[in-house]
Amino acid sequence: MNIEFFYAAHSAYAYLGAAELKRIADKAGATIIHRPMDLRTVMPAVGSLSMAKRSQFHMEYFFQREIVRWAEYRNIDVMETIPTHHANDINFANCVLIAADQAGLDINALSEEMLRAHWVDDADIASKIDLKNICQTVNIEADPLFESASKQNVKAAYEANTRDAIDRGVFGSPTYFVADDMFYGQDRLDLVARALVTPFKGRWPIRLAIPPLPAKG
Repeated sequence: MNIEFFYAAHSAYAYLGAAELKRIADKAGATIIHRPMDLRTVMPAVGSLSMAKRSQFHMEYFFQREIVRWAEYRNIDVMETIPTHHANDINFANCVLIAADQAGLDINALSEEMLRAHWVDDADIASKIDLKNICQTVNIEADPLFESASKQNVKAAYEANTRDAIDRGVFGSPTYFVADDMFYGQDRLDLVARALVTPFKGRWPIRLAIPPLPAKG
């Protein structure tokens, strides 16, 4: 059994669920299939508001209060503010993860450390210096990985992940698939664990016929 893991290398909630995801997969004998994606392309494609258009309450709830509470609940460290470099480019870091996976390296360890470093150490994952330190922490040689991350086959895999996320209705990071059933958010990991043992009834996507909203006025 596999767990497809759609996420971005700078995602707070992917970090909050990373260790628990690995624990669940190990317990079930499941393989985590890492699908790093361009979250900044996926979110508007599925209708999500840009950060600039979200209310102050929304930003403070999802990017401070919820993060701090879940970190306490998971018993892991986290910054209490958005990382300094959170708005920087995420594409190269995501491609580094894909390159590591393609090379048969420990993608679980590298992914978790990259997420942790960003949200605990305030690492800039757009910086090759910071990325090299992250690689060294998990005993991965960075320079060959950086070279591979710039190659067309890795970029093509990244584009395919992003396109697949959009086509399958992924809302954000993290999103998990067990078979074709989608689970959005690390707070759904208990459901992921259950689905690995006993699939849920029904199917996804449902394709509901949604009636149009009444006209205003």
